[in-house]
Amino acid sequence: MVIPAAVFLLMVSVGMSLRHREVIASLRRMNWWHWAGLVMATFLVPAGVALLLGRVLPLNLAEMAGLFLVGAAPGAPLMTRNIAKRGFDMQLAAGYQVWGGLLTPIMLPIVVWLAGLAYDRHIWIPPEDVLLQIVEKQFVPLLLGMALAYFLPVFSGKAQVWMNRLGNVVLMLGMVAMLWFMRAALKGLLTWWLPLGALLLAVGSIAAIHFLVPTLDRDARQTLEICNANRHIGLAILLSGQYLQVKGALPAVAAYAVIAPFVMGGLSWWFHRDEKEVAQSVAG
Repeated sequence: MVIPAAVFLLMVSVGMSLRHREVIASLRRMNWWHWAGLVMATFLVPAGVALLLGRVLPLNLAEMAGLFLVGAAPGAPLMTRNIAKRGFDMQLAAGYQVWGGLLTPIMLPIVVWLAGLAYDRHIWIPPEDVLLQIVEKQFVPLLLGMALAYFLPVFSGKAQVWMNRLGNVVLMLGMVAMLWFMRAALKGLLTWWLPLGALLLAVGSIAAIHFLVPTLDRDARQTLEICNANRHIGLAILLSGQYLQVKGALPAVAAYAVIAPFVMGGLSWWFHRDEKEVAQSVAG
């Protein structure tokens, strides 16, 4: 209950910061070729990279399944707020998250079903189950935050700061507590290959945007690259236990949850390194 509560607070805070006209304007910059590339880069390539890693690296079936579900589940709820802090386009990130959330109940079951056929398994995830999770965890708090910003702008302007800080603190404590209680199970299952697989999956998700949507302007492309690396860990955990019925997938998901923030942080630094150098030279 702790982590869902933290996610709810953070998503409400995100909703308070959004301006629907700016979100729509950001999305209108892209044409149909961009959207086609985004479908491939968001839903197909990361899942395909995860399956390829299962062939190349010495991962067992459960580990590959964990990475695969991470690759198949885009649109982590916390990305929008984090991306604003890193100097990217928050409104575009929000629009991309909503777009991904709407398509996930359609694309994710298809991707999982096709992957199952490759291993002689029939795996079907009901789209309504995926939609319910996305509505509860993303759309409801997001719309609540936007409603508060519209009807109570003064309150929202003050509340979004402390709600974001409180949500981050609660989320961090919840994740630390979860990993602590699971330490015995994870200790026997984690291998050095899992962090490497998680790193390659994050890099592959970034590269998918870079190469499949190359004609976007630099700021928009960099924003989407950061977003695509932040996969939906919570949804991957839920689906791995409920539908794949493969024990041992959790360590792979946990490995990505640990590795991905470092990848995104390093990428953010790389994108803005020139700006920092210019700022330092001007100050000097």
